[in-house]
Amino acid sequence: MDRIKRISYEVLVDHKAKFGLDFADNKKALNEVSIVRSKSLKNKIAGYITKFIKKEVREAKEKQARIDASKSEQQFEKRPETVEGETVEGETAKTE
Repeated sequence: MDRIKRISYEVLVDHKAKFGLDFADNKKALNEVSIVRSKSLKNKIAGYITKFIKKEVREAKEKQARIDASKSEQQFEKRPETVEGETVEGETAKTE
């Protein structure tokens, strides 16, 4: 694991709630929680944290979409089939 990932994970373990989807805000939060003297290193760490959090959010949305799709499939499968001329309760429907 390279240095950027290692440092990013170490920061995220303790301070994940301070970081979000915006790179500039993540740079400011990184300044608050750590001391990084190199500007390029700070930008790389903030960029990796931003990328990591965006990936987590995207995966959470995809997972929720799969859950919603499976729920709708289950509801569709549970609907009783109706035969023409009958209703769900078994009574005959009037056809005109």
